Amino acid sequence: MGRGFGDGKGEDGDFVVVQEDYIHAFQQFLINHHLEALEAILLAEDDTLHYPLQVDFAELLEASPPLANLIYTQPARFLPLFDNAARLAQSVVLEAHKHIENMSVKGNVHVRLDVNGSAMDCPETHPSIGRVRVKDMGKLITLQGTVIRSGAIKMLEGEREYECTKCKHRFKVFPELETGNTVRQPMSCPSQRVNRCQGTNFKYIEDSKMCHDYQEIKIQENMQSLGVGSVPRSIPVVLKDDLVDFVKAGDDIIVTGLLFAKWRPVSKDVRCDLDLVLLANYIRRTNELKLAVDISEEAIKQFEGFWMHFKDNPLKGRNIILQGICPQVYGLFTVKLAVMLTLIGGVQHADASGTKVRGESHFLLVGDPGEWMLEAGALVLADGGLCCIDEFDSIREPDRATIHEAMEQQTISVAKAGLVTTLNTRTTVFGVTNPKGQYDPYRSLSVNTSLSSPLLSRFDIILVLLDTKKPDWDKIVSSHILSEHEQKEKVSANDDLRGLWTLLMLRRYIHFVKGNFRPVLTKQAERVISSYYQLQRRSATQNAARTTIRMLESLIRLAQAHARLMFRDEVTRLDAISAIICVESSMTTSAILDNVGNVLHSSFTENPDEEYAKQEKLILEKLNLVDNTFDNQNGSDGIAKNVEASNHQRVNNNQPVNGTNSCNGKSNLRPCSYGDAHTNLGKSHRETRVD
Repeated sequence: MGRGFGDGKGEDGDFVVVQEDYIHAFQQFLINHHLEALEAILLAEDDTLHYPLQVDFAELLEASPPLANLIYTQPARFLPLFDNAARLAQSVVLEAHKHIENMSVKGNVHVRLDVNGSAMDCPETHPSIGRVRVKDMGKLITLQGTVIRSGAIKMLEGEREYECTKCKHRFKVFPELETGNTVRQPMSCPSQRVNRCQGTNFKYIEDSKMCHDYQEIKIQENMQSLGVGSVPRSIPVVLKDDLVDFVKAGDDIIVTGLLFAKWRPVSKDVRCDLDLVLLANYIRRTNELKLAVDISEEAIKQFEGFWMHFKDNPLKGRNIILQGICPQVYGLFTVKLAVMLTLIGGVQHADASGTKVRGESHFLLVGDPGEWMLEAGALVLADGGLCCIDEFDSIREPDRATIHEAMEQQTISVAKAGLVTTLNTRTTVFGVTNPKGQYDPYRSLSVNTSLSSPLLSRFDIILVLLDTKKPDWDKIVSSHILSEHEQKEKVSANDDLRGLWTLLMLRRYIHFVKGNFRPVLTKQAERVISSYYQLQRRSATQNAARTTIRMLESLIRLAQAHARLMFRDEVTRLDAISAIICVESSMTTSAILDNVGNVLHSSFTENPDEEYAKQEKLILEKLNLVDNTFDNQNGSDGIAKNVEASNHQRVNNNQPVNGTNSCNGKSNLRPCSYGDAHTNLGKSHRETRVD
C-alpha cells in the first residue's frame, strides 16, 4: 500500500501493465479494513443479486493517499478496478474459510464510497447543484438536493464480449453513457501483446451479454439553502444495480458520483447540446435532517426567561411573538395568530382502531388575487414542511380529488404506467384564493370561492379579508409604513426577546415548541370545546360544511397549537377559548361573538389580557359554563411550571410535565390524554364525514 502509483495516466498499454498492481492494492485494503463485510457477502444466499460494499473515503485516504487521489480524479477508470478488487478479495477470504459451508463468491459487488466527514466533504468537491461546471466533469463529486422526479426502472445492456477472429483475443465492450448507452465495436483489436494484430473482424460471444437495472431520477437544490429570489437548479442522476429504487420523490438525499456529459437526441438543423448528468456511486437519505434547526442552550434559556417575565400577563408575551411575523404589515392580529397556530400545529395521534389523526393544521385565506399555479408534486416535496398554494381555486379538477387525500390522510396514492405506490404528504397547507367576483356575505363560503364543501372542511381556519373602506384605518396603516422606514436604521440586532423577534428566532422557537411539547387536554378545556361544538351544530345554517366532525378535530389541534405557543404542555381553558376565537373569526356567521369584525382590521391591543377576560366571560356565558369550577384556572401557573420542568423534557417529551394524565382524577385541573379527550368529545356527536 505504500508504493507510489503515479497519476494513473499514460499510454493504454502502460495502464494495462500496472492495473493489476492497482487491483492488488485495492484488494489488500478491503481485506484489511472490510473483512466482516466481505464475509457477510460470501454468506449471502442469492448469487444473482447486486451487493453494495460501503467504504469510507476518509479511511481510504488515510490508508493510501495515492489511491484515494486516483479515485477522485479518474473515477471512470479506477472505480471498476475497485469493484474487480472486491470480487478477488472474496476469493482470498473464501480460501481462508474453507471449513465454512454455504459460502460463495458473488460476481456483482459494487464499492460505494461515502465521502461524509472526509477531505472530499468540502465546497470544491461538494458544490451546490447550481454551481456545477465543466471543470467538474470526469471527477468524483457530491451533490445534495431533493428528488423531484423518479423514473421507471429499466433494463440496461451493460457489456458484451467479443473475440478477434485473427488473434483469438477476447475483450469486453461497455456502453457509452455519453451517447445514450450505445455499445460500439472498436475499430481495431485492443490486444496489448508485444506484436499487435490490428485485426478488424470480431465475433460476438454468445450469452456474454450482461444486463443491469437502470433508473433515472432528477434532484433539485434544497429551497432552504437558496437566497431570496433564487431559482432552484436541478440535475439528472443515473442509478444502477443496487441503487435502483432506493429513493422516491420528495426524499432529501446526498449523492456521490461521476459527472459526465450526455448528448441530447439529434435533430436535423438543430444544434446538438450536452446535458450534465451524475452517475451515482453512493446515496444517503437525509430526510431526518430536513427540518433541522440549530437551537443552542442559550436560546432555550432565553425562551424560558421570556415566559418567566410574562408569567403574570402571558397574552402580552404571546402578542410580542406574533408581532415578529411580517412586522412591516400593520395589524392583522387574527391572521398572524392563525398563521402561527397553523405553523406550530397540534399533536398527531392514533385512535383505538389504529387510524392516525393528523396533527398538522391547514389554513385558507380568501382575499386579494395573485398569480401562481400549483406545480405537480409540490405536496410530496413539502413533506414534513409547509406548502403555500396561491390561486387555490385554480387547481385542476383531477388534482382536487388528489388533494382531499393529501390534506386529510397525508398520503397520495399513485397508479400510473403500471406503478402503484403511496407517497407521504405530511405537510401543512397554506392556501390563498379569491372570491368569484364581489364577496357576498349572504351566500355560503363554498359558493363564494367555488370550492367544494368536503375540501373546505379540511381547513382548520378559513379567514376572509374584506377590504372595506375605512379612512381611519388607512391613515394608521400609512403612518405605520412611514415609521417603519424612519426607524429601520435604529433597530439594533440584539437578543432581547421583549422587543421585536427576528425571523431566525421565530424559526427556532417554532421548532423548539413543536419538538418538545405534546399538550394534553384538561377537563376544563375539554368541556369548553365540547360545548362550543354542540352550539355550532345547532346553529349551523350557511356554514354546514364547516361544522362537521372535522371541526371538532380542528378545535383540538388549534388549542394544542396555542398551548405550544404559550410554552405549555397542557391545554388550558385559555387555549380552548383562543381556539374558539380563531374559529369564530373563520365563520361568516358567528355563533357567539357578534362583534368579531373584519379580520383585515384586527389589531394588537394595548392590554390583551384584559381584552381576553372580556371575551372569555362572553363566551362562557353563551356556552352556559359560568360556574365555580372555572374560577381557579389561569395560564400563568402552567407557564411557570413548564419553564421549571423544561430541562427534563427537551429531547423526547411524550408525557405531560406534571406526569398526571389520568382522566379519572378528582381535580378538574388534571389533564387527560389526547386520545381519551378526543374519544370523550366525539361520543355524543357521531356523524358520517362528507368525503
